[in-house]
Amino acid sequence: MKEGRLKSLDALRGFDMLFICGLSGLIVKICTLCGSPTGWLATQMKHVSWDGFAHHDTIFPLFLFIAGVTFPFSLAKQRADGRSSCAIWLKTLRRGLVLVLLGLIYNGLLKFDFAHVRIFSVLGRIGLAWMLASWIWMFFGMRMRIAWTVAILLGAGVLSACFVAPDFPDASPFSMKGNIACWIDRTCFPNHTYSKLYDPEGFLGTVPAIATAMLGMFAGAFIRWEREGLTGNRKVLCLFGAAVALGVAAFAGGYVLPINKALWSSTFVLAAGSYSVAMLALFYWLGDVMGWHRGMFFFEVVGLNSITIYMGQRIIDFDRANKFLFSGVASLFSTKEATAVAFAVGYVAVVWLFLYFLHRNKVYLKV
Repeated sequence: MKEGRLKSLDALRGFDMLFICGLSGLIVKICTLCGSPTGWLATQMKHVSWDGFAHHDTIFPLFLFIAGVTFPFSLAKQRADGRSSCAIWLKTLRRGLVLVLLGLIYNGLLKFDFAHVRIFSVLGRIGLAWMLASWIWMFFGMRMRIAWTVAILLGAGVLSACFVAPDFPDASPFSMKGNIACWIDRTCFPNHTYSKLYDPEGFLGTVPAIATAMLGMFAGAFIRWEREGLTGNRKVLCLFGAAVALGVAAFAGGYVLPINKALWSSTFVLAAGSYSVAMLALFYWLGDVMGWHRGMFFFEVVGLNSITIYMGQRIIDFDRANKFLFSGVASLFSTKEATAVAFAVGYVAVVWLFLYFLHRNKVYLKV
């Protein structure tokens, strides 16, 4: 395992990406068909409005976490191949900046409306947070890596709790109006944010996101660790234990610092980290310990081209292809709810078949 590759990571990444490739919408439509459009499962397929935590809030941090998991493996391989620290550093810099650029393109950079283009993005945060975390990992020992992660979480929490936005001095520091991170975004980047009050991928929220990537790196390093008696099954149990510990910490910390994805609060890092570590443990056990690779192929097809499909859905009209291919099937159903489910299944199928075509032809977008 030391210099190898986790075979389960592509599957886990694909599982994560499927929720923004139509699976969330499919689940909501199935819930509607079953008479529960506002039930627990349906609400889990949408972001919470502000404070709180739903499954849909795990998609973004899990992707960043997975990027972190891969780095100890990548770093070890590059060093074994004789690459210098400078060369590796430049590669991480390039990757981070390319993701920032792709995020800007996703937000409409090519429209040339530079006065209003949204600066912050999902890909931009992933690129910057992963890049900065990789530098911490490269140039510090394990104790300092842990110290950096703890300092980031504590620092971000204190900053969020103790400073109130000057333009709304009477508001709660945890509110959209009163939070200091929201104030920085709307003050320093006017006309370039998600809304007039804040940006969910804003400037200051990138700092605690570094800790999300670091959690992934810790998990990846633990899986790489070779020690007598530390079998794959024991690693899985340890990972599940870490997930429980992170979950308890997030729950307890939530009484002081609300769990909030839009702010990427420190407690959100812990909550999302708990879910991410648990899912890594599950997929690692199924794929790398038990060797159940065939059952993961469906997810791997998506995970191998995750950036492609994230950008592709912004550029390609998959809905049109869905209607062209599945209108006949959808017309066989007598209710609009059942028809909606048929089209939702069709959309996931179109996206998956597109990615399968790329996979069969070995076409991958690598950053």
